[in-house]
Amino acid sequence: MLQHWILLIAAAFAAGTLNAIAGGGSFLTFPALVFTGLPPIVANATSAVAVSPGYLGSALGFRAELSALPRERLVREGLLCAVGGVGGALLLLVTPAKVFSAVVPWLLLFATVLFALGPRLLAARQRRGAGEFHPLAQSLGLLAVAVYGGYFNGGLGILLMALYTLTGESRVHTANALKNLNSLVLSLLSVAAFAWAGAIAWPQALVMMVAATLGGFAGARLARRLPAAGVRAVVVVTGVVMAAAFFARG
Repeated sequence: MLQHWILLIAAAFAAGTLNAIAGGGSFLTFPALVFTGLPPIVANATSAVAVSPGYLGSALGFRAELSALPRERLVREGLLCAVGGVGGALLLLVTPAKVFSAVVPWLLLFATVLFALGPRLLAARQRRGAGEFHPLAQSLGLLAVAVYGGYFNGGLGILLMALYTLTGESRVHTANALKNLNSLVLSLLSVAAFAWAGAIAWPQALVMMVAATLGGFAGARLARRLPAAGVRAVVVVTGVVMAAAFFARG
């Protein structure tokens, strides 16, 4: 039906924009796919495909921030996200999803609170003279979030933003740039696993990929123009709404 395609295109564009600014775009694409008749597991995999190119548009919108970072850091974090994304996708394909779905709203709520309190936590650490997080702790945290993102993409951006804030990245636009780049890497690898398993509805996925890419580029431009406090507020509000919605679904 034409109405279904209009809904999917609109949801994908909005998801790409939201992912660029705050994360949580899968909360738009997944319900839209289910509403148009796809089974939940296929909808989940197709949603991951749909939003993944949007991260490319978002990352391109943050070229300046990414080019200012050490190449070694980008490569190291990219490899961790690649491994975690594949691992999470394989976990989804071999285990019951409802077990993990039960803890998703708690994870989203925890990440949102952590992100909201991030500046205060960092200020408290600085007053105590605490040093930076150990690189191993940072790497393990990123790997864990990547596994989550490969398994269930919803709230991935919020978790990544929370992780970067907690581990000392005070520049919100730099954290946003890293979030988008690493989301792109882990999503592409998890999508490859879903494709290998034949769990993707390709006609819907291909159309939504184009819309999400355009939305991601538009969202990145918007995010860079917003003040840091505005971006942080969008992340927090999105996290609260998503957590409430998933609690209601449960």
